[in-house]
Amino acid sequence: MTARLRPAGARRTGPRDSDSQIGAGGVDLQDRPARTSVAGMLVAALQAARPRQWPKNLLVFAAPLAAATLGRDYGFGYALVAAAAFTAASAAVYLINDVVDVERDRQHPVKRNRAIASGRLPVPLAMALATAGIAAAISAGLAIGEPWLVGVICIYVVLSVLYTLWLKHVPFVELAFVAVGFVLRALGGAVATHVPPSAWFLAVCSLGALMVAVGKRYTELAVLGADAVAHRPVMRSYSLPRLRLSQRCIALLMLAAYLLWAASEPDGWMRTWHLISAVPLAAALYRFDRLTWQAEGRPVEDLIARDGTMICCELTWLTLFVVGL
Repeated sequence: MTARLRPAGARRTGPRDSDSQIGAGGVDLQDRPARTSVAGMLVAALQAARPRQWPKNLLVFAAPLAAATLGRDYGFGYALVAAAAFTAASAAVYLINDVVDVERDRQHPVKRNRAIASGRLPVPLAMALATAGIAAAISAGLAIGEPWLVGVICIYVVLSVLYTLWLKHVPFVELAFVAVGFVLRALGGAVATHVPPSAWFLAVCSLGALMVAVGKRYTELAVLGADAVAHRPVMRSYSLPRLRLSQRCIALLMLAAYLLWAASEPDGWMRTWHLISAVPLAAALYRFDRLTWQAEGRPVEDLIARDGTMICCELTWLTLFVVGL
């Protein structure tokens, strides 16, 4: 591991051991004050909840969009409640994950700066916030009288905790469980709005989510190299060529499932426009493939939501898809 340079004029406090942590600007995190202000802990709690991941919860609108109906009176409002519930549940899961992985995160070049690993958010407070998030998510489903939404949220939380404690160490199975988290969001939106999801819809969502999960592992392994195993032991079972081939095969299967779904539309107008919308979808999949291959160290979510070319492809697909509705 390459040693980081201390800024000019900085005071050396003695030799570093293997547990020393370096923050932004080369500042030792262990040299930071143990006490944090209330405002600082609030900011740390927000960071630990990972707001950059919250757009994933917009998947609750996928089923109503694909079915071209909100499914029930005030369906949009129910979908918003589902999105809020999954935001609270996912934030709780991130907090639990960071508490479990705190020691491993402290050895990671980037994750050592996370709120819990750096000590800015105390573990007891993080667990209290996680409990509150799960309670809020379940309460949201109960408040709108949707036991199925409560059930989907509970399944999501239980599987996520199992993943954090055990399943993330099981090769290939852990990829499937990462993908399941995406699909459960879509199912949550479907049950909240009373829109039955079709088999093709679930197939496309599942394959797309699995492709993203494989892409995440590919970029991690490409960026960290041999160090990837120390931060995520399951990486010893993966190789870059195998992950690359898997990602491309899944992308092709996803595109094929989308085309079969579009071709099965009974209405000629919808069938035509949805088949046309497969062109920008294919372009987006190709762009995703290129971005993960470059492996610049950016989170996969940034590749999807912050790359200009990718956003253009996604908006073009969405426009054509909506026209077809």
